[in-house]
Amino acid sequence: MAQSLFMITPRVRLHSSLQGDELRPGFFSSNDRSCILKLSSNCRATAQAAHKSDSKGIEIPRQWYNLIADLPVKPPPPLHPTTFEPAKPEDLSPLFPDELIKQEATNDRFIDIPEEVIDVYRLWRPTPLIRAKRLEKLLDTPARIYYKYEGVSPAGSHKPNTAVPQVWYNAQQGVKNVVTETGAGQWGSSLAFACSLFGLNCEVWQVRASYDQKPYRKLMMQTWGAKVHPSPSSITEAGRRILEKDPSTPGSLGIAISEAVEVAAANADTKYCLGSVLNHVLLHQTVIGEECIKQMEAMGDTPDVIIGCTGGGSNFAGIAFPFIREKLNGKINPVIRAVEPAACPSLTKGVYAYDYGDTARLTPLMKMHTLGHDFVPDPIHAGGLRYHGMAPLISHVYELGYMEAISIPQTECFEGAIQFARSEGLIPAPEPTHAIAATIREALRCRETGESKVILMAMCGHGHFDLPAYENYLQGGLVDLSFSEEKIQASLANIPRLVS
Repeated sequence: MAQSLFMITPRVRLHSSLQGDELRPGFFSSNDRSCILKLSSNCRATAQAAHKSDSKGIEIPRQWYNLIADLPVKPPPPLHPTTFEPAKPEDLSPLFPDELIKQEATNDRFIDIPEEVIDVYRLWRPTPLIRAKRLEKLLDTPARIYYKYEGVSPAGSHKPNTAVPQVWYNAQQGVKNVVTETGAGQWGSSLAFACSLFGLNCEVWQVRASYDQKPYRKLMMQTWGAKVHPSPSSITEAGRRILEKDPSTPGSLGIAISEAVEVAAANADTKYCLGSVLNHVLLHQTVIGEECIKQMEAMGDTPDVIIGCTGGGSNFAGIAFPFIREKLNGKINPVIRAVEPAACPSLTKGVYAYDYGDTARLTPLMKMHTLGHDFVPDPIHAGGLRYHGMAPLISHVYELGYMEAISIPQTECFEGAIQFARSEGLIPAPEPTHAIAATIREALRCRETGESKVILMAMCGHGHFDLPAYENYLQGGLVDLSFSEEKIQASLANIPRLVS
């Protein structure tokens, strides 16, 4: 196994447009005659967004953007887990469909989005760009704060932006089953949603800490037809080995990935889907930034600072990569800042080295900022940020100096989330609270200096299924969990020693 790298429902289409000061997502209608999502041309409705926008005519992007095409230095390739040679397409075929393998390695600048995928995107895209005027007033800052809100998707986060195309490409290749891991459950629920549209079976290994903290995410996945297991589980060899060492382990994304990859590699009718980290995942998320560039232009503003949370990196890449392109072209020059949890600081405290993407060492080795594949973070509430490594492409961009990174403890993040919720009305997921906290820091600096900077923040999802975390904070039970230097050093000692 270590040799390998790693219900059909009536299709729906939605007409979406931005008209004047309103965001108009539209109604959807079913069409029983086709298994391909069709345009329901006669159905349209209005839902006014909670913001004033001049983004009339903003449309869903027709192409994904590949930052690799514009980088002066290309990123290092992934390596085979046993030979340590550059991975070949055939090494990845047990896990991924052919088209995603091509996207993983391509140097093409733009990739056309399939019409069937755009049809599904119309359920929630374009997503709103909102001026946070009430938060600005609360902070008494001259800064202008905008946030790109991805919580309007069916799953409540940015994750369907990649779940839909991944499942569609698998369906096109005749795959019947997909497996995956999930932390907070945003990715697992997004994949379950996509599978329900395209008629694939979905099986999910959810990190034990989040499985216990967020029971309604599990129910959401099950509602869309997925089978959900806590990870580590007794179902897989990887899970059993971990449980033998530590029966009370909170689990980690690295462990959950091992379990899903093990199942995919052992079954010819099953493929693996990943919600972050890999190039093709980051590629799909660039619809966020592409929309945002046009929305900012329509509003007559240019961001001075762009802020997003980072775990594996997909949300951050989604908003940042198109703006980095504009920066490389000399059109703008914003500070681009990644924010990670203090308890799992791969960019700010990890080493840049080749490491496995999972605990059991089944995946390719990737050149990334890592805390070590054996690292098990403390069970912070931002379950989606508890990954031992950073996306290789983000790591590469960080090394090239096109972005910066900071880490923030979770109590400061939740303090910012409460300020945001009580001024803007939206309850954020624990993951984007890191971006909110960093945005508040920047806005308060502007208050001190008098600068009227434009701050753009990635608000990647809502926190409706994370209310126990808020209860914990409001009752005074939330504490900061910081990383253990000794724990990290022990994990880093197990990283393969390669000349790179």
